[in-house]
Amino acid sequence: MALQMTVDPDAAEPPYEQIRARIAERARTGALPVGYKLPTVRGFAEELGLAANTVAKAYRALEADGVIETRGRNGTFIAAPGDTAAREAAAAATAYAQRAHRLGLDRTAALAAAEEALRVAYGEE
Repeated sequence: MALQMTVDPDAAEPPYEQIRARIAERARTGALPVGYKLPTVRGFAEELGLAANTVAKAYRALEADGVIETRGRNGTFIAAPGDTAAREAAAAATAYAQRAHRLGLDRTAALAAAEEALRVAYGEE
């Protein structure tokens, strides 16, 4: 199974974001199954006609989001959903709760701010 992806240089979103979004979507839908080995950064960059740093930036974002995992010299793979993403979300929620408390927000105001941020992030404005 090949990734078979193209990047539109004239698109509003930068190339690394196009790569990140497409791989994330394919992983979420199962089109790229857990354990699927992604191409190397250099190889994928050559295939797409992009700089290696562009692909590396997309891979770093995907890894931070828990979509992929790098196993050293063995390569980069689609990660099992939930594990890393759930831990990252819990850590972000904890950091937000602590910050909101330090700012003196009560629970209602903190929840309202979080709800608003989620509405914007999910395009529910």
